[in-house]
Amino acid sequence: MSTAQAALKHYKMLIDGEFVPSSKTLEVVNPATEEVVSEFPSGTVEDVNRAVLAAEVAQKPWAALPAIRRAAHLREIAALIRINRESLAHVITEEQGKIIGLAQVEVDFSADYLDYMAEFARRYEGEIIQSDRPGENILLYKAPIGVIAGILPWNFPFFLIVRKMAPALVTGNTIVIKPSSETPNNAFEFARLVAQSTLPKGVFNLVSGPGAIIGNALASHPKVGMVSLTGSVDGGVAVMRAAAQNVTKVSLELGGKAPAIVAADADVDLAVRAIRASRIINTGQVCNCAERVYVHESVAAEFIEKVTAAMDQTAVGDPFDANTEMGPLVSKRQRELVGAAVEQALHDGANLECGGSNHHSSAGYYFQPTVLTNCRQKSSIMQQETFGPVLPIATFQTLDEAITNANDCEYGLTSSIYTRSLDVAMRASNELKFGETYVNRENFEAMQGFHAGWRKSGIGGADGKHGLEEYLQTHVVYMNYDLNKQ
Repeated sequence: MSTAQAALKHYKMLIDGEFVPSSKTLEVVNPATEEVVSEFPSGTVEDVNRAVLAAEVAQKPWAALPAIRRAAHLREIAALIRINRESLAHVITEEQGKIIGLAQVEVDFSADYLDYMAEFARRYEGEIIQSDRPGENILLYKAPIGVIAGILPWNFPFFLIVRKMAPALVTGNTIVIKPSSETPNNAFEFARLVAQSTLPKGVFNLVSGPGAIIGNALASHPKVGMVSLTGSVDGGVAVMRAAAQNVTKVSLELGGKAPAIVAADADVDLAVRAIRASRIINTGQVCNCAERVYVHESVAAEFIEKVTAAMDQTAVGDPFDANTEMGPLVSKRQRELVGAAVEQALHDGANLECGGSNHHSSAGYYFQPTVLTNCRQKSSIMQQETFGPVLPIATFQTLDEAITNANDCEYGLTSSIYTRSLDVAMRASNELKFGETYVNRENFEAMQGFHAGWRKSGIGGADGKHGLEEYLQTHVVYMNYDLNKQ
């Protein structure tokens, strides 16, 4: 399907099972064409309050349902997603610029994620703890937190709905979602599917609008039990500040500056394929993908030649074209930030191997796949998240040097290493200070793993049984059943 201008869409928020307009609206722009594709509500603090109160009312009867019945609702929504796969992928591509194949993967993965989390209905457990007293049992229950606020990013907007919603709902919580104002359309389409399902009203709510208003109102609301944010460090700090007044739990995933180490004995072709994929997937707008490379000086020339050619040959264009490998950045502002980062790197002494400027197209927020060499460790291009199709490269002589430089960053989300040596792989796995390390493969997490960052990359995490635990709190009961032994 082409990016030709379609009829303007008009969306409403979902609060307590009803679709609700707002007196103010915002616009969504197609980043490939720069055309306005929709109008959506710019909600208010009052809208947030209504949604949270609706979620609070719905939470008690929802938690009272057996977990297996809650899971059935997740599976129902997963089935609806699969039925609407093509239209959902189209909406994602239209508003975010993600190539259509990747948008389809995002939709498919989201449906699978709902099914996966539904499987925990019979699997999450409490404990019986040994007591020091006769005639007593200590019972540790796992209980829902209550109302969850989910604040979403724009880079994988559809998947992040279910990443927050699925574990929250299966464990007996209810949720209020705030989508990114850059990419809210897919969330409204998701809300339509929820409304078509048998999910009780108030269990899932959607309120849209600026983060400074809606995000702050959610994070500071006294009836919200946890705020789960995926976004920037600045966004995470703002959420923590707002949540602090009520001592509300936060779970934050705040981006990264993932290092990739290419050792002297690496399979260079494998490293080139995987690292190049990290920089062009979603136009480099992926927090867990490789953002800087340290390559051993003995293979640096080969690696740089091959990765530069691979980046330079990337098919950039219409994200709806099946032959396109990379679409536009999400916004004009994002393109400006990426361009400024490249300019600063060149000013700091980096060499430009390819790319480096806006892609030559009549419209759209495109940027050329870019390779930079001779990048200095303390330069901003090696320290600050770029979030674009830019690959900065530095060389190293010893593994100690590579690991030290990789760890020398305020972020700690993901990392990777390419080597044929078990010794090198194990050393890196033990010494890299990141929540994830990928060995000889692309940076892409599994739903059964645990996606969590160190340092400024966040607090808490998502996925797997440990991600599920984020949405639970403990209730310990000391059960004295033999009054004659007191």
